[in-house]
Amino acid sequence: MKNSLNILVGFMEENLNKPEVREHPLGKQMAPMLYEVKRLNGNLIQLLTLYKVDQKFYPFDLAENSLEEFLVEIGQQSATLLSTHNAELAIDVDSALYWYFDRDLVTGVVSHALNNASRYSRGKLHLSAAEADGGLEIRVEDNGSGYPQAMIEAGHAANRGVSFGDGSTGLGLYFSALVAQMHKNRGQAGRIRLENGGRLGGGCFVLWLP
Repeated sequence: MKNSLNILVGFMEENLNKPEVREHPLGKQMAPMLYEVKRLNGNLIQLLTLYKVDQKFYPFDLAENSLEEFLVEIGQQSATLLSTHNAELAIDVDSALYWYFDRDLVTGVVSHALNNASRYSRGKLHLSAAEADGGLEIRVEDNGSGYPQAMIEAGHAANRGVSFGDGSTGLGLYFSALVAQMHKNRGQAGRIRLENGGRLGGGCFVLWLP
């Protein structure tokens, strides 16, 4: 299923990158579907990863990464989706900043947050990384209406229920929290948090790694 969805995502992105397709009425209808297909594909990858972690055979790969290269790569991967939402992405990171983390896992977390932010933003997104509180803080911010207060107070998905009304299970937040907690150093574990405000006045997803 995941591989088939990857093929579909590739097909949609290739065609939506063509101006004649993107501006066509059918192309405009296809644009929001790209978000939904990428979300479904991401959920399957998260479930597969959670299974591997639970069975203790996920190959956790802690390696040094350039944060500038990392954030630029995520921006490039999300470029087509962002353009379909007419969202402008700004990246802010020191080119000398390097950190140890599992690149694949953290890519999944940050890409998921950026995809969600693109849907709820009003055209502006900000992706940044910097040292904070003795660790690395990666922030995904938008200029939308922000997170509901109940969602912020509930924390990550382990403390939340399931909404049959909108289909929300909190899988993305649970996955993100687990990935953060897998990163440990000097008695500290990674964590995530949701907040409102930030540079753009909307929702802020924050990943902190020790």
